[in-house]
Amino acid sequence: MAQAVSDSVVESTAPELPATVQAELAEVAEAGGVSVAESSGDSLAEASGDSLAESSAESAAEVVDAAPGDAVTDGVRFPHPDNVRGLYVNAWAAGSRNRLAGLLEIAARTEINTFVIDIKDATGYISHATELAAAHEIGATEEIRIRDLPGVLDRLEQAGIYPIARIVVVKDPLLSAARPELAVQDTAGGVWVDSKGTIWLNPYNTEVWRYHVALAREVALLGFPEIQWDYVRFPDAPASDHARSIYPGAAGQSKPEAIRAFLEYTRDELADLDVEVTADVFGITTTASRDVGVGQVWESFIDVVDVALPMVYPSHYQPGSSGFDSPNAHPYEIVRRALRDAVRRSALVDGAGMTRPWLQDFSLGEPIYAAPEVRAQIQAAYDAGVEQWILWNPGSSYTQDALEPAGGFTTEPLMRLGDEIIAVSRRYQLLDSLDGR
Repeated sequence: MAQAVSDSVVESTAPELPATVQAELAEVAEAGGVSVAESSGDSLAEASGDSLAESSAESAAEVVDAAPGDAVTDGVRFPHPDNVRGLYVNAWAAGSRNRLAGLLEIAARTEINTFVIDIKDATGYISHATELAAAHEIGATEEIRIRDLPGVLDRLEQAGIYPIARIVVVKDPLLSAARPELAVQDTAGGVWVDSKGTIWLNPYNTEVWRYHVALAREVALLGFPEIQWDYVRFPDAPASDHARSIYPGAAGQSKPEAIRAFLEYTRDELADLDVEVTADVFGITTTASRDVGVGQVWESFIDVVDVALPMVYPSHYQPGSSGFDSPNAHPYEIVRRALRDAVRRSALVDGAGMTRPWLQDFSLGEPIYAAPEVRAQIQAAYDAGVEQWILWNPGSSYTQDALEPAGGFTTEPLMRLGDEIIAVSRRYQLLDSLDGR
């Protein structure tokens, strides 16, 4: 779904939002980013009765039998854009005919060709009327936000929009409550709760993997050509919190090895559907040479995904990053540096996937983000050699003036560089003058 975000980023996405949704939006950090700073449970093999994984797999098989005509795996229905230029669309916006129409209008007028749609967010609720028995068993079907997912896909197809299914993995309060043995455990017994009050699923647990793969197979069979994993990591928590944590099933495997194993497993399990498998990662992973504690190291995952999506939001970088006291005030410089590092490191890995950054289209601190700040990040991606990107706004409300019109720019766009708002063509001239100071 980066580093910590405050409530100031939150925007209402519909006239009436249930309390659970308000809570999810209030922690925007993860659908777009979070701050960076092991009592035993039943294993998959030991689970008694009908296991979560088995019921999920059986339900997915039923979907295939019930609706074979819905499976589109040959890439014809949703051709992959040469370069993805996308928007995050939360489930409430995707499920609202008016909200979706507004976003489609933005796409029609601009360079946008892709929507990332929430299938399961950090609340644990599945957005559509899933047929997975396991989801019904844990209560994940009690808040349907997209009433007609096949109809939404039809609208996107008609509009020429490439759809991506976003699925949050280890942050799932419903699954961890219903099946506490699947969560990280505490040395004192019971589930481990971090200092923010969050319970996390255990990334080592293969039953957790299977539940999410079953959901991914269901939506792939409905037509989604790409599965995007978010929260595919270990908890970001202080060392004092981690001192109480136990990860059953680790068996000496490191955190980066576990994340790699999950991604390899999901790609293998989805291979017959011919879908792309992608993963959201912390922005810091492009630059950090070691694990910052969440199991994401660039070289350990970049060759087992089709695309990695680093969340390089300038507001989420710590003061001092790239030499800037206020990274948020330097969107071009922060994003260009981060993506240059990603490109350089990927070039050294055989079979490396593509890099497609999440970019910031929300305000968190000063300056307020408007078209120049958003366009600065897009231009930074291009200047780093990255032609793909997706904008993140938790309320799915976007700065249209930052986007290239469908017919091309008729006037030169503006961007922020340092303390100045300049024409894009002046960026190298100003960079040279800044470097010479």
